[in-house]
Amino acid sequence: CSPRVNLVRHRSLRKLLRDRGQLSHFWKAHGLDMVQYSEDCNAFTEANEPLINYLDMEYFGQISIGTPPQNFTVIFDTGSSNLWVPSVYCVSKACAEHIKFQPSQSSTYQAIGTPFSIQYGTGSLTGVIGSDQVVEGLTVSNQQFAESVSEPGKAFLDAEFDGILGLAYPSLAVDGVTPVFDNMMAQNLVELPMFSVYLSTNPESSLGGELLFGGFDPSRFTGTLNWVPVTQQGYWQIHVGLGQGMTFCVNGCQAIVDTGTSLITGPTKDIKQLQSSIGATPVDGEYAVECSNLNVMPDVTFTINGLPYTLGESSDGMTFCTSGFQGMDIPPPAGPLWILGDVFIRQFYSVFDRGNNRVGLAPAVP
Repeated sequence: CSPRVNLVRHRSLRKLLRDRGQLSHFWKAHGLDMVQYSEDCNAFTEANEPLINYLDMEYFGQISIGTPPQNFTVIFDTGSSNLWVPSVYCVSKACAEHIKFQPSQSSTYQAIGTPFSIQYGTGSLTGVIGSDQVVEGLTVSNQQFAESVSEPGKAFLDAEFDGILGLAYPSLAVDGVTPVFDNMMAQNLVELPMFSVYLSTNPESSLGGELLFGGFDPSRFTGTLNWVPVTQQGYWQIHVGLGQGMTFCVNGCQAIVDTGTSLITGPTKDIKQLQSSIGATPVDGEYAVECSNLNVMPDVTFTINGLPYTLGESSDGMTFCTSGFQGMDIPPPAGPLWILGDVFIRQFYSVFDRGNNRVGLAPAVP
């Protein structure tokens, strides 16, 4: 069975800093809008969602749906906007391997019945829309979500998670469903209209990472946040540059910060050139380098809002190391896009600010 973790509540960061007389300095130091994020706003809540690190490839945590609560393990995905879990009526093999939602067992469930279908980069599913309360440290009322009835193929069959909770903008939401975080904001459940993500670099750590609704945790990063404007409000999309004398992305590229993608992806032809530049060669569908060569590999640096973001290397004692880059062609109108997935977010703490439509980045504390 999938490992489980308990939700943890923390004292409000704003209250703590106010008690210390440090709140105004904190706002200014991290570039927050003093008008929008007023010190006089009502006391809300922050919720810390612990994450499990599965082989440095996936990060997931636990939510509950319904009354009494039915628990599910989900990926918190900034690259999509819908919440779904398997339905008790699902007939696919993938559902048989996971926890299934039973609407008849929840006193707060409401049937909506709208057909649902979604396609990810890998995997797809169909189902119907229902509504219930959703708890992930905070209790969100009347949250519409999808109950999958068909999960074809193998994409979700061996997955360590039951479902996906999308954290992108409402414009990406299938069937016009209001995303969970939008309901958190509308129901005045969060301290600030933002959430932040920390991903650990050690799969053996007791804390695989954390998702903080309603703020960010300065102890998880060094320096100050670099606030990067969102260029298009669908994905968490930003403008990036790429160094190393590459012939692509000369004038910058569009990229999305995506917790639901393990690697860093880009257009296939560009990634091939990048792999060659770092000495990576194709092995069984992946690109690999000899770990003994890591110290002489050229750095790969993204330039984001004027600051360099250089990706480090780690061998973990292995002989062959896998490249963190992968080719993926996203066609227009959404693409072409680069995806800054978990490989990037592990090194750079990420804050997703819906109040100002920007992403905050800073070097993560190991």
